[in-house]
Amino acid sequence: MEYKDPMFELLSSLEQIVFKNDPMISARQKPNAFSEFEQLRKSTGLKIDDFARVMGVSVTMVQEWESKRIRPSSTELKLMRLIQANPTLSKQLME
Repeated sequence: MEYKDPMFELLSSLEQIVFKNDPMISARQKPNAFSEFEQLRKSTGLKIDDFARVMGVSVTMVQEWESKRIRPSSTELKLMRLIQANPTLSKQLME
């Protein structure tokens, strides 16, 4: 039996719920993970250290993503897309 990461499954389900009623999101292609990441962080208005806390990673990891040395995992990308779709989620995750 194939192992499925529960966090990935949860985020996938949330992504389907959030994006299912938005024809603009389903019609457009998802941008490159690297460019998407930096734009997303800047659009949240969060500083790098706050964004790292929301994502559950180190500040160094956020810097690595933004410098395009390391690609975010699919789970991290899903969380980023959910934050982008619902900016108040980042505030809730900081609490």
